Amino acid sequence: MSGFHEEIDVNRTPEDVWAYVIDPSHLPEWQASAISAEQLDEGPMGVGSRVRVTRHVGRRREMPMTMEVTEFQPPHTWGMRGIDGPIRGHVHGEITPLDDGRASRVTLDLDFEGHGVGKVLLPLVVRPQVRKELPRNEQLLKDRLEHTAA
Repeated sequence: MSGFHEEIDVNRTPEDVWAYVIDPSHLPEWQASAISAEQLDEGPMGVGSRVRVTRHVGRRREMPMTMEVTEFQPPHTWGMRGIDGPIRGHVHGEITPLDDGRASRVTLDLDFEGHGVGKVLLPLVVRPQVRKELPRNEQLLKDRLEHTAA
C-alpha cells in the first residue's frame, strides 16, 4: 500500500484549525476534488458520525462516498474511513500546537482501497490525482485559515 503523507504549518490555533477541518461544509473550500460534503447524522460530530462526500474522480466522473469517523480527539486527532463506494479512503489527521499554541502543524495521512471498478480506478486515476492535488489542498487549507476570521 502506498499512502500519502503531508504536513503544513498554519498561523492559527489548534482550536481554530480543528473547528474548520472537522466541519464537513468546509471540505469543498479546501479540497479541490470535493464537490459537496454533509454530515448524515444528527448531533455533534464524533466517533461513528457519517459524512457523505461527492468528489470529482478523473475529469468527468462524480463519485459519492460515505465516510465514518473512527477517531475523534478534539482539537488534536481525527480519523475517517470509507464505508461504501468503489474507492474507500482512510484518513488520519493530527493538529500539533506550535509557537506556544499560537500556530499549528497539520499532518494528514491518507490511503485508499479499491472495490470492484475501484481496483482499476485506484492506480490509474485516483492515486495520480491525489498525488497532484494533496499539496494544493494543504495550501488551500493554509490560505483559508490564515485569511479568514475565526
